[in-house]
Amino acid sequence: MTGNKSIENQFLDLSIEELMKVEVTSASRRTQKLSEVPSAIFVITQDDIRRSGATSIPEALRMAPGVEVARIGTDKWAISIRGFNGRFADKLQVLMDGRSVYNPLFAGVQWEQQDTLMEDIERIEVIRGPNAAVWGANAVNGIINIITKRAADTQGTLLSAGGGSFEQGFFGARHGGKINDDTFYRFYAKGFTRDQMKTTIGENANDAWHNARGGFRLDHTRGIDLFTIQGDIFHNSYGDRLDKSQLSAPVIQAEASRGHNEGGNIRLRWDRTISERSAIMLQTYYDRVDYKLLTSSIFKAESFDIDFQHRFPLFDKHDLTWGANYRLYHNKVSDTELISFSLRLQTNQLLSAFIRDEITLIPEHLRFTLGSRFDHNDFTGMEIQPNARLMWTPDTKNSIWMSASRAVRTPSRAENDIQLNARTLSTAPGLSALLPFPILAQLNGASNFNSEKLLAYELGYRHQFSPQASVDIAAFYNDYSQLRDLSAGIPSFHANFPPHLILPVGLTNKASGYTQGVETSVDWRPYERWRLQGNYSFIDMHIHSDSALKNLDPTTGSANKVSPQHQVSLRSHYDVSEKLQFNLWLRYVSKVDFYHIPDYVTMDTRLSFKPVKNLELFLVGQNLFSQNHREFVSDFLPSIPTTIPRGVYAGAEWRF
Repeated sequence: MTGNKSIENQFLDLSIEELMKVEVTSASRRTQKLSEVPSAIFVITQDDIRRSGATSIPEALRMAPGVEVARIGTDKWAISIRGFNGRFADKLQVLMDGRSVYNPLFAGVQWEQQDTLMEDIERIEVIRGPNAAVWGANAVNGIINIITKRAADTQGTLLSAGGGSFEQGFFGARHGGKINDDTFYRFYAKGFTRDQMKTTIGENANDAWHNARGGFRLDHTRGIDLFTIQGDIFHNSYGDRLDKSQLSAPVIQAEASRGHNEGGNIRLRWDRTISERSAIMLQTYYDRVDYKLLTSSIFKAESFDIDFQHRFPLFDKHDLTWGANYRLYHNKVSDTELISFSLRLQTNQLLSAFIRDEITLIPEHLRFTLGSRFDHNDFTGMEIQPNARLMWTPDTKNSIWMSASRAVRTPSRAENDIQLNARTLSTAPGLSALLPFPILAQLNGASNFNSEKLLAYELGYRHQFSPQASVDIAAFYNDYSQLRDLSAGIPSFHANFPPHLILPVGLTNKASGYTQGVETSVDWRPYERWRLQGNYSFIDMHIHSDSALKNLDPTTGSANKVSPQHQVSLRSHYDVSEKLQFNLWLRYVSKVDFYHIPDYVTMDTRLSFKPVKNLELFLVGQNLFSQNHREFVSDFLPSIPTTIPRGVYAGAEWRF
């Protein structure tokens, strides 16, 4: 191993006081100390990821308060912040090194495509609450920014491999070097095979997952300039089984199928640091994904983005940041027995600008931030998203912040022009349950579908009891309007075999409501070798819909019943010696009424041993308290419900 040991384990020896000074960038698009951010922010460090035993980004996100992570299948997750969870949760903006991975075709994130070498992640910044004034439309309930290490921090060679029951086999390799003292690079490759899950009646779910991925990063420093070029390619092979009790003939004959997706991205970035308060950033990236879903539906999506940002001081009290962004989406879709679009090819564009002013009212004690973003999209035109934040720091141990924000979730292409055979119903509004024909609910996009809107109010408090203990509390009230809802049309009879009725279902913006809640996290180091981290999240949702079909869209009309009201996480990191570490992670999630999923308690463990300096052996146990529990059900395609198995895997990591 090279001399980067202190970088790889940079959080191991930090006190809680030092961890509060860790620098973050997602809240304001500039570097800030964690303790000075006027937002509900939580940082998942590389050390947290390693000690948790998480093998994917979604599993690591369970550590953050206010984040709902529910596994649907081997390769599918439902992830959201502060409610409205679903496979394509649409009120969450996700970034990888500042590159948006939000899918505008279906409005959401396809988590099976978002991955990298887990050892290369420096930190994951999770912001709960709207930050649309900085990051734009769809940053409604939160932001997740996955930030990887610079190439200079990954010098040398890393090899890792292992396997077990559910994690059947995995490997990772990375090599970092330098061309000269100003130019560093790294290459990586990884792959894994994960077992298929079981259905609730013990059958195979046909969702085994095979993945291969590789990438590179090159950083070049020249004076006050930093140039970065980074890219990835991947291939996924996966499967699914439809729940034929909900979607049967005449919609689909096949019950199980295999599919794959593949793609890649490339990112170029230029940073110029003029002074401590002045900087320029220019970034552009290209992303392409080709994927084949169940029933042979094929989608090809391309995106191009260019982003500019300039920060500078104005007089003594103002810290101004402004920027502009252009994004282009191009997609091609094919019609299937489940899904069709009115246009096979479509290109959409997004143009935006933002400005943010941080005003120092009382030096080192009181700061006021005011900003807004102006987005223009092809579906709803201009959207304005202002934000105001106040940060009061009476002393070095206490800070209080509050905010008021407006954010919007713009329509996806699917909401504009999709035709989706959603469910086979036993009855429908205005129809007798004794009809001899199946009733097919057919969801149709609406060209007049509007943006969903949010007015959010937040209050937060941070207190550091000592260099070994701190607490972070955030409360929120979110007022939603023009939420997505469903309306039933006039049924029509189709005589083709088997005879059936088609019930057209349209999209409206008639739902509304509010949510309120509190999230708290505690960090305590009772001894030098022992660290405890705990968090608790509570949410109370009141979403109103008059639609008789609201159960067809649980992410909005029945959102009250889709999110767990209580979540608890407790992690223990204990260094038995310099060579031996033992980590425990206990989690509780309350019931999900809509899918009749009971509450559950589960625990993960990780035991690691370093027989020599550069070699680590580890043994991980997953879901040890809960054998075959359920977490969620797919709300997009009616996949057959699966259960989450216990798992044990072992592996080794070698650095040189």
